[in-house]
Amino acid sequence: MKHIKTFLLSIGLSGVLIALAAFMKMQNEKTLSNIQKDGDNKGFAVVELFTSEGCSSCPPADELVANLEKDNKNKNLFILAYHVDYWNHQGWKDRFSDPAYSARQQQYSDWLNLQTIYTPQIVVNGTSEYVGSDEPRIIKAISNGLGHESPAPNNLIIDCGLVGRKLNITFSGASAPSGDPSESSRSNKHTELVLALIEKQAQSDVKAGENAGHVLSHAQIVRQLLHVDPNSKSPVTLSLPDNFQKDNYELIGFVQNTKTGQITAATKSQL
Repeated sequence: MKHIKTFLLSIGLSGVLIALAAFMKMQNEKTLSNIQKDGDNKGFAVVELFTSEGCSSCPPADELVANLEKDNKNKNLFILAYHVDYWNHQGWKDRFSDPAYSARQQQYSDWLNLQTIYTPQIVVNGTSEYVGSDEPRIIKAISNGLGHESPAPNNLIIDCGLVGRKLNITFSGASAPSGDPSESSRSNKHTELVLALIEKQAQSDVKAGENAGHVLSHAQIVRQLLHVDPNSKSPVTLSLPDNFQKDNYELIGFVQNTKTGQITAATKSQL
């Protein structure tokens, strides 16, 4: 009889755990969809993920941003995934990594007064940071960004055209509005336009390091990053990656304060 009770108890606990897991999954899906359904979209949210194929804690964060991107197509949500290079010494070189992305993360460490950098890390609108798998806090920050109407209009527009293996980019609305050009220049003294060429989806078969033996799926991968003077009137030219496929790329642009890190405008352009 004791064995029967133990068996029934184990069955009951298993059922509770399964039900709890199902409930948590439903809550997560509900939370993700709430951004799409309930956000009033007065503002915008720029979500920057710092990740690496060499980091075993990063796949959940990669999955989170992929779901955010998939579930919020009609929102002013701009997702960028930077693959840092400081994990490459662990036995696996991330093919998407770049020292420039590690340097950008270090810049955020300075802007946000952090003691160290780590992966996975997410920064929202340049002003707050979170562990990349901390879904509730990240979603709250995104919702706040989407619902916040900035005192300055988000007039940023970027256009791009393919010419051979290059992308020609023009932009407007990146500089502060002013009838006096000299005043506009002063307003933008600590401002830059950041342009990111994004590969929307990719996979890697990881052979070594902490994720050895896993096929990792990535979304919104930053392939190139340009910093542009917002007062410039000249078009920007960007060389395209070897594996470039038009339908799998987009261009994200945002205006950022170089003293504080705050992002004040953002947009995107399909190629």
